[in-house]
Amino acid sequence: MSKYNIHADFRKYEKIQLPLSPWVLPLLNGVLSSGFNMVKPAEGVKVTKQTIPGYQGGQIEVSIFEPVDIQNDAPCLVYLHGGAFVLKASPYLKTLVCTYALETPCKVVYVDYRLAPKHAFPVGLEDCYAAFKWVHHNAKELGIDKNKIAIGGDSAGGNLAAAVNLIAMDRNTPTACFQMLIYPVTDARQQTESIKNFIDTPLWNSKQTAKMWKLYLSDGMPDKKEYVSPVEAASLDKMPATYIEVAEFDCLRDEGINFADALLQSGIQVELNKTIGTIHGFEIAESSDLVQQIIAKRIDILKKAFHSSEK
Repeated sequence: MSKYNIHADFRKYEKIQLPLSPWVLPLLNGVLSSGFNMVKPAEGVKVTKQTIPGYQGGQIEVSIFEPVDIQNDAPCLVYLHGGAFVLKASPYLKTLVCTYALETPCKVVYVDYRLAPKHAFPVGLEDCYAAFKWVHHNAKELGIDKNKIAIGGDSAGGNLAAAVNLIAMDRNTPTACFQMLIYPVTDARQQTESIKNFIDTPLWNSKQTAKMWKLYLSDGMPDKKEYVSPVEAASLDKMPATYIEVAEFDCLRDEGINFADALLQSGIQVELNKTIGTIHGFEIAESSDLVQQIIAKRIDILKKAFHSSEK
């Protein structure tokens, strides 16, 4: 019998947990990268890759996913993948990104930022900020409406998305028109009830979270702690409207809820979706009706966000 009352569609993943040992990461990232590349883009989606400047002279690759018939001045979602700041994207994410592009419709700029532990904080975050600025600067050439550039991410990617907006606020550069944060990492303090209780949940748990922070923050906590722990920001009153989604049986659940509350207290428009019976990374069950219902809600949210940003 399952320890947690997770939805039947996710029970086959109950015994799976991602290893985060530094010596395993290169091998695991090789497998993930190969799997991601093997997934063919959905029919009707064109993919263009570009190499752009990252942090401190580094180079990063971005992939632009767009419907083949999309009009000029299209809305855009800059997407930052999860993976504990140390892992490449899971193969299912390519299918998900294509779905966002086709059904919103919009262009999706997927950012292949550099990973810890080789590139610990702030490299990955600064790469994401550089990519976001690049999209804004090149919006006309990319066929993107600069007033309709949203940012989103899952797990560690959700952390990076929120932090990109915080950096943009501090540096007086454009923020996103909207942010979509999927079971995001938002609190480095690791003190919530869900962190304390979910030490052995499927796919991700609080023990792995502790390892993640050690790998990402190998040089220590920065002075601007909100760049790694967005919920600790002194001010959130200039953040964009936000959709936050949390999974019921996820150690990150409560910090996502707390971040939504903090944004609301700052007067930011927030929609919080507490999904039921779910686990961290539940989209891996791609054929699940529940997963498809949740993804459909995200797409509806994106459509409304881009419509409300019309000027």
